[in-house]
Amino acid sequence: MSESVHLDPVDLQILRLLQNDARTTYRDLAAEVGIAASTCLDRVARMRRSGIILGNRLQLDPAKLGRGLEALLLVQVRPHRRELIGPFVDRVRSLPASRAVFHLTGPDDYLVHVAVSDPAELQRLVLDEFTSRREVARVETRLIFQEWDCGPLLPPTSAG
Repeated sequence: MSESVHLDPVDLQILRLLQNDARTTYRDLAAEVGIAASTCLDRVARMRRSGIILGNRLQLDPAKLGRGLEALLLVQVRPHRRELIGPFVDRVRSLPASRAVFHLTGPDDYLVHVAVSDPAELQRLVLDEFTSRREVARVETRLIFQEWDCGPLLPPTSAG
């Protein structure tokens, strides 16, 4: 596990604002938090160098891209051995429908978030890309009815 980095209240405010809109200019960020634009740029650069800020992502609407049906696939791999994990994860990540892959503890080994066009494509994906693999012992599918974004990720407070 990596070490946490000390962040002061201004850093936290910058992170909160950037998580709400990563396209915010340094000038606007600086004005919002009450520092000079050059200082804001330096702070963001420091947080990038330290690995706190990993990058910027473009958020797309899967439905408007023809992938309006989203699901979570709970996948059990047997045997659960290191030499199978890499190729399995690489294959899942290469699938156009895959949005995220999580390696889990418990009875299921992976949680795969997928976005497909319709139930027939979901069925094809599960049968052709998951259950057809020798190492996949079981797949359970959960449809996603609705998704909500949560607040910005910030370090825990001493009170919580």
